[in-house]
Amino acid sequence: MNPNDLTIKFQRAMARNGLYGTYFLFKWLPFWFINGISNTMIQIGYILTKRHRNIARDSLNIAFEGQKSGKEIEQIVRKCFKNLGQSMIEMLFMMAHPDKLDDKVFVEGKHHLDNALKKGRGVVAVTAHFGNFPMMMLYFAQKGYDVSTIVRPARDKELEEFLYKKRGELNVKTVYALPRQKCVTKSISTLRNNGVLFVPLDQNFGNGAGVYVDFFGQKAATATGPVVFALRTKAVILPMFIIRQPDDRHKIVIEPPVEVDAGINENEDKTIVDNISKITQLIESYIRKYPYEWGWMHRRWKSRPKK
Repeated sequence: MNPNDLTIKFQRAMARNGLYGTYFLFKWLPFWFINGISNTMIQIGYILTKRHRNIARDSLNIAFEGQKSGKEIEQIVRKCFKNLGQSMIEMLFMMAHPDKLDDKVFVEGKHHLDNALKKGRGVVAVTAHFGNFPMMMLYFAQKGYDVSTIVRPARDKELEEFLYKKRGELNVKTVYALPRQKCVTKSISTLRNNGVLFVPLDQNFGNGAGVYVDFFGQKAATATGPVVFALRTKAVILPMFIIRQPDDRHKIVIEPPVEVDAGINENEDKTIVDNISKITQLIESYIRKYPYEWGWMHRRWKSRPKK
């Protein structure tokens, strides 16, 4: 094993054991105490994540080229990392104390979800790595909704086993993004059983199976799953976002349904691209309004269309 592999293995073990320790500690500590020490924990994390800070700056410069100053970019990076750290701490606490969710979360537009489920064809909850999005899934699962989420497994196998187990204990079902055919089969089954399938649609999807749509004025490789699932099952697509409030509560916003009509275009491929583009533009509008809520440390434009 070369030195780089050893370093990566050590870093993953440290992160994994830190998460284990924090989770079990949070089972016994009151939230006011946890909240009090969170700033110190976040500052340490910020210092240790130089590579991710650089990626975030690069992403922000791509998205806001000529629109924001270097100082504004740096402010967003800092606030983004602070929000991410707070979200991780809050989520670990809520995993240990799901009964406290009502103190932290409220919903706007819940009638869109309930009305969609009355149709009996399931809901594709399109979201993004925006705000404390895992808490949004946990909230609905704890309210009795049949919740599944498409996820990419953590690179650390032991950590993923822990997260998979905890999601299951909290009534959030896992649909792994790969292998792709298995993901599609499980997703369609979820919708045909009138479940709520959460699908993040803001990650680079450059494996040849996605489409390129505009995102902050740049072509971004994007998955087509939400629209494909809706066309196959007649499920309702509902965009959902969660936004941190000034008092550190979280507002879940459920947007009206995205109308996906297979008859819009004779060419189904164009129907898919047009609707994925429409959803992506909605995601972009939320990120522009709340730039510090999105995960800028992801290389969203890594894949480029062939010339």
